[in-house]
Amino acid sequence: MLTLWLGICTGCVYVLVATGFNMVFVASGTFNFAQPQFLVLGTFLAYATVFTFGLSPWVALPFGLLAGAAIGAAEERLVIRPVRSKGINAELVTMVGWSVAMQGVMLLIWKENPLAVKGLAPDHVFTLLGVRVTAAQLVLVGVTLVLAVGLYLWSHLTMLGIASLATSEDRDVAMLRGINVPRLGIGAFALAGGLLCAMGPIAGPTTFAVYSFGDTVVLYAFLAMAIGGFGHNIGAIIGGLGLGIFQAEISLHWGDKWISVLTFALLLSVLLLRPQGLFGERNERVV
Repeated sequence: MLTLWLGICTGCVYVLVATGFNMVFVASGTFNFAQPQFLVLGTFLAYATVFTFGLSPWVALPFGLLAGAAIGAAEERLVIRPVRSKGINAELVTMVGWSVAMQGVMLLIWKENPLAVKGLAPDHVFTLLGVRVTAAQLVLVGVTLVLAVGLYLWSHLTMLGIASLATSEDRDVAMLRGINVPRLGIGAFALAGGLLCAMGPIAGPTTFAVYSFGDTVVLYAFLAMAIGGFGHNIGAIIGGLGLGIFQAEISLHWGDKWISVLTFALLLSVLLLRPQGLFGERNERVV
């Protein structure tokens, strides 16, 4: 049961980042490689809020939301929109560059040593089904599930969410139907960046604040997104939690050295057998 619980907690981090991927992907058709860096930045801001400025960790929520939204909007406006007409390869290169730049700034400010993050929940430990769990872990799992389900409902039940789905289907037709696609795109980058950055005091007690964490989680969050289906947040929950449990079981039975190998094997299997994911739909075009 302990292995299962640890896998769920790890999987929730993948779900958070995969949800951010989906928000940007649905609204703009872009896979933002820099997305995990917003979560990492949020953990550092949560650390600074408490240990540098001496404020409550609750202050890190609006602080991270505003900072992440501003940086996300700047990314879309400065490095994505100018190269959109040059093709997907140009977008990918610029997003990787933005990710490296964010990581470099965090390294310069907070150095390479992992930093402990004070979470929103008190330092209480509970026993559930014979497993010792912390209050911070319960908050992480609860907030992650509420956020992912809430964003799924928003995208299917609100006019703005449906407009995002329409844009993901056909950007040109959406513009002809009167949807302001550029504004929708910059809004998606800002919202995804703000929400992930605000998750710093929630995920930080589990992940710590480590400048290189984004390099690790980007692949695993992409795999969670691929398993569930690109653009589908319920699929991201299943993919992220399933991957977290899968890796925890590998670590228990075969050791940590096999995690990356078998995770890559799982990624290749998913892309070969069902590239659209569990909840995705295969797109067909008549030529």
